[in-house]
Amino acid sequence: MRWIATMVLACLAFSSCSSDKRTVLTVYSPHGKELLQFLETGFEKVNPTIDVQWIDMGSQEVLERIRAESVNSQADVWFGAPAEAFDRATKEKLLQPYKPTWAAAVDAEGREEGNHWYGTYLTPEVIAYNSDVVTAAEAPKDWDEVLDPKWKGKVLIRDPIASGTMRAIFGAIMARSMAQTGKPDAGYEWLRRLDVNTREYVLNPTILYQKLGRQEGVITLWDMPDIATLEQRFKIPVKYVIPSSGTPLLVDGIAIVRGSKHPAEAKLYYEYVTTPEAMLAAADKFLRIPARKDIPADKLPGWIQAAQKEIKPMPVDRAVMAAHLDEWMKYWDANIRNRGSKQ
Repeated sequence: MRWIATMVLACLAFSSCSSDKRTVLTVYSPHGKELLQFLETGFEKVNPTIDVQWIDMGSQEVLERIRAESVNSQADVWFGAPAEAFDRATKEKLLQPYKPTWAAAVDAEGREEGNHWYGTYLTPEVIAYNSDVVTAAEAPKDWDEVLDPKWKGKVLIRDPIASGTMRAIFGAIMARSMAQTGKPDAGYEWLRRLDVNTREYVLNPTILYQKLGRQEGVITLWDMPDIATLEQRFKIPVKYVIPSSGTPLLVDGIAIVRGSKHPAEAKLYYEYVTTPEAMLAAADKFLRIPARKDIPADKLPGWIQAAQKEIKPMPVDRAVMAAHLDEWMKYWDANIRNRGSKQ
């Protein structure tokens, strides 16, 4: 299992630094090794007495691990997950309030009113496709078009149980049903129809990217920055469509874990990775859209400026999501997952 391998690597990393006199700062994050290593290098250069050790895992896995470790917290900073996950952690008293120096630079939707978390990046969810076999004209233009029978057996979905991104997409579909009818039924029916078209629920993003590139599936639902990175940096033949009816525009957050053993160092890291300079570097090198509103738009990469004009945020009631998402996901897992192959 991925988390076991991650823990083994983490243990090796910790043991290899047993003679290091620096203060170890532990970061849990789903942001991937390239971005995390880049930020670690920059942070340690200006804070040479601190040794950042990060563990890369899915955002839902981070929440579950912090929850399990709440009586003896092992992490100092949680860096990356949709707002809904941070809202649940706040409700469970897993986070330590902290008001960053730039607090006024984000909208109300980009922070928790009690300062338990703040937004770092904005992450639009998109429909992606292998451009070697699917033309731009053929690709689905909106969420409901992914349900077309012509895509049966051609859709790949990251397993949503462990993925904050997929839980957010599924949750947005369910929240749309609740807003329109007051019931979850239409949302569950949508997920059933998606399941009919789904070839596989893959274990992690790396496998998703590999299978999409190898044409083991040609359509997926995922976040725009990662798909753009695959195309621009790794030359994998994938393109994306911003859904025409609207898309969940996730606020990706950061928080200090309650019980952090190094709260002062955690605040330094929190502030460093959210400076305008770090935000612009993440935009340029890792295609992340800053949540801070005080960063001039003309300093952002051209593709981000263009996407911001095209994105229509899907209205999602965050309170409804926080209250019902676990319930929806449990129902999906027990009653919908892999049932479509029998139809």
